Amino acid sequence: MDQSPQLRPDLADLPSYRAGARAADAVSLASNESVGGPLPEVVAAIARAAGDSHRYPDPAANQLLERLSVKLGVDADQVALGTGSVAICQQITTSACSPGDEVIYAWRSFEAYPIVTRLAHAKSVQIPLRSDARHDLPAMHDAITERTRVIFVCTPNNPTGPAIPTREIADFLEQVPRNIVVVVDEAYLEYAGASGSEFRDTLDLVNEYQHAMVLRTFSKAYGLAGLRVGYGVGQPEVVSGLRKAATPFGVNHLAQAAALAALEHEHEVTEQVADTVRERDRVVTQARQLGWDVPDTQANFYWLPLGSSTDKFAQACAGAGVLVRAFSGEGVRVTIGEPQWNDRVLQVLRDFR
Repeated sequence: MDQSPQLRPDLADLPSYRAGARAADAVSLASNESVGGPLPEVVAAIARAAGDSHRYPDPAANQLLERLSVKLGVDADQVALGTGSVAICQQITTSACSPGDEVIYAWRSFEAYPIVTRLAHAKSVQIPLRSDARHDLPAMHDAITERTRVIFVCTPNNPTGPAIPTREIADFLEQVPRNIVVVVDEAYLEYAGASGSEFRDTLDLVNEYQHAMVLRTFSKAYGLAGLRVGYGVGQPEVVSGLRKAATPFGVNHLAQAAALAALEHEHEVTEQVADTVRERDRVVTQARQLGWDVPDTQANFYWLPLGSSTDKFAQACAGAGVLVRAFSGEGVRVTIGEPQWNDRVLQVLRDFR
């Protein structure tokens, strides 16, 4: 009798991660990529490192760990590396959850959260966003049970844009039981930091609250999305567990070299971020002047809560040569790109009914 290999039966119901669309005849504003791309100095570092591609990378990425520890003002054993911060998310759920445990997060938020939760045989507890597209932290706290092991807090929230003031995160951490890992996912931190003083450095909270874990990435502001390198900062005992759950040699040699070079040129990165924030504010202001409801955003994208018109609007953008990220029945996320393409989306907004 012919038989097929037997996989986990729940994989059939597992949602698949949907990357932003691409097409040869359209510009993609669907994946929140950096407008400027990697700095020339970073590209040069990648080219130099390519000559050693026949060698395995440093499995511990010691140079990068040491450089990050200096930059962040933490010990190297407080930093976990992964193939993008999404990998750290999976390391956390794998390390913290047993079958039947619960993971709390806002919804809609980063679409990898339900995936990494299910892969850990845990249960998702999704808390609806408030009407202003922000996290409902009191409701998230009220959802805690004895089975809660992880809480993801995405700030700025992907895909809706609002960031949570640091004082509110501190208040939330104060209320959450210390046996629960609270993950503050800051993939778009640099853009929020350029937006106002109420988004101060959350790393102070890691030392104050032993159950806090902060995630960051080189994929967005640093322009290294294609190389996949992110990191988490937490207490050494938590980081030790995450390292055990990480894929060996996960952060490849080119990624390590690129991240090190990017850290040496942060001034230029900051200038690129400032340019993106100025352009974002211009676009959001014009969209609102056209009568559209655009939630506050501290990221490199903005959110259009279009509901049942979502797919129709995405198709209109595609017809204008621009691809956006549609969440059918909910809304559209638009990455800030070059001004001429941002203006193309604004023109669709002018004409769309």
